[in-house]
Amino acid sequence: MDVNHLVQTIAIFALPVILAITLHEAAHGYVARHFGDMTAYAQGRVSLNPVRHIDIVGTIVVPLLILLFSGGVFLFGWAKPVPVNYSALRSPKQDMAWVAAAGPAANLAMSLVWAMLLKLALVLPPNFFTVPMATMAKAGIVVNLVFMFLNLLPILPLDGGRILTSLLPGRASWQFAKLEPWGLPILLVLLVTHVLDFVLGPLVNAGVSLIHAVVML
Repeated sequence: MDVNHLVQTIAIFALPVILAITLHEAAHGYVARHFGDMTAYAQGRVSLNPVRHIDIVGTIVVPLLILLFSGGVFLFGWAKPVPVNYSALRSPKQDMAWVAAAGPAANLAMSLVWAMLLKLALVLPPNFFTVPMATMAKAGIVVNLVFMFLNLLPILPLDGGRILTSLLPGRASWQFAKLEPWGLPILLVLLVTHVLDFVLGPLVNAGVSLIHAVVML
């Protein structure tokens, strides 16, 4: 990847990636507060300000490196995890699912917002503003769908794993939760073996098609 392409890629993806990762975490904090856990609120993490959630390595360095080494076809990253004290939730086991689902739901909402910006850019006359806005909006749709589907995988500590833990009956939930230390190694193996490409690719493509069909009417 030459320097010009590198700069263009960073310019296009920087804002969508930062918003996708940080507002995902903020959503966890908002929903946890709604269900009675004030931990994130007390630490100033219930905020839409991305700066409060940025992790220099996970939010900026790692996504850029993966984006570059994958040729722009894959993204992965994280923000500072929003602290959640599940025992402080009014109904810990049930509310855990809602707290976990809030992150992917935020990514879905952001993908729809980017789609509306794309539609606006396409209906306006092409100029120095609408052309790059359309390009960034397309990136925003894909980035958020990737993070949504990635986090919905039933692997702890991803949100999908938290949701599954909440839905499983008591003993099965406890046994599944014991697998959490293996979650990150499993995810890394799936990443380097390109299994995630086969899993996420069709889901993201279907999501893009559906969003275009709904928003571009």
